[in-house]
Amino acid sequence: MSLMKRFEEISVDKKTSKPNEKEIDPYFDLKSKIQNRVIENLDIDFNEISDQNEELKQEINFIITKNIEEESLNMTNNQKKKIKEELLDEIIGFGPITALLADNTVTEIMVNGPDHVYIERAGKLVLTDAKFKNDNHVMHVIKKIVAPIGRRIDESSPMVDARLPNGSRVNAIIPPLAIDGPSITIRKFAEDPFRADDLVNFGTLSSKMAELLKYCVVGRLNIVVSGGTGSGKTTTLNVLSSFIPEDERILTIEDAAELQLSQTHVVRLETRPANVEGKGEISIRDLVKNSLRMRPDRIIVGEVRSGETLDMLQAMNTGHDGSLTTGHANSPRDMLSRIETMVLMSGMNLPIKAIRDQAASAIDLIIQQSRLMDGSRKITHITEVQGMEGDVIILQDIYKFEQRGLDNKGKVKGEFVTTGIMPKFVQKLKEKGIIIPPELIQF
Repeated sequence: MSLMKRFEEISVDKKTSKPNEKEIDPYFDLKSKIQNRVIENLDIDFNEISDQNEELKQEINFIITKNIEEESLNMTNNQKKKIKEELLDEIIGFGPITALLADNTVTEIMVNGPDHVYIERAGKLVLTDAKFKNDNHVMHVIKKIVAPIGRRIDESSPMVDARLPNGSRVNAIIPPLAIDGPSITIRKFAEDPFRADDLVNFGTLSSKMAELLKYCVVGRLNIVVSGGTGSGKTTTLNVLSSFIPEDERILTIEDAAELQLSQTHVVRLETRPANVEGKGEISIRDLVKNSLRMRPDRIIVGEVRSGETLDMLQAMNTGHDGSLTTGHANSPRDMLSRIETMVLMSGMNLPIKAIRDQAASAIDLIIQQSRLMDGSRKITHITEVQGMEGDVIILQDIYKFEQRGLDNKGKVKGEFVTTGIMPKFVQKLKEKGIIIPPELIQF
């Protein structure tokens, strides 16, 4: 019987708002006793262990197995196996969500309190059977996630961004900000990073678009990947990064390191939150400024969202071409508007015309990515930034995704089409000895 069905069948007194752990889990006492024995036998910090340590995992497995055999009476082998798996998940993994983290079909996990764990699978949200014991159990898992990377979460600092050992991105928020209890959101990334061919197979872009983007990256164009939340910006950024030649020095700058580059000469930088006294914070902007002193061939910023945008534009305009970043916006034009707003957040009182001049000079290409109504991710625009005319930045689409309704299964129909207009960067790349085949652009 699933945990969900068992939970629904529990008879609860009308005066009681929730059944307790013992009522939900008939083996609660047994598991607690065995877990305490594991803690007594092993002098380690259980907030910092993971299934990466095979020797420790085997030792814990042995202790659990031995105690189950000693304590369990009139219990089937399947029941013993289930208890053992749940204990291992609790001690070594991340409790009830351990199996979801291991499921390659799950792309996102959302814990909305102990009783509501949702996942995203194939672009759709699904309520799972996974349940935590209570809010304290959720808090325990959050602390287990953030402790190994030196992050903290408490009432004075009730929000945190972190990452799992496999690179998955984690956001946690707790009371008093989260009114109904602690919440966890985990964006999973493939342990074997997606390549361009994978995105073509997924229908995110066409093979011609992928080949064109490869020329653009090798040719050191400055590229911004724009899109909404969950549209796949980071995955696309990772694929673009894979086109960078092996002999270049790459610096990545992120809030929580999640890019998975295959090149050998990579320096990964990660922000640091303030300490308990509110001091010691290192921001994206600080890291962008510092990166300019580190002799980068390429600077990759995971996401620009504030004043660091000005420093990024200045870097692009002062010889650090071939830079890559992402930003939140719903269209290429909206991305430019967001860049104006974010530059103003730097505290520099620049005229809008000056900001637009900087952006038009720095950015060569905007790749717009969207999550469509059927859950699929598509690159809907590849757009060139062609320069200024008066006070307006001129944009020209090179590729667009033309949507043509839905099929009988609710899947979006459409195709990637080229506008047939020759981009200005073709000549720029030609001067560098990079010739883009005309068939990638023209009809």
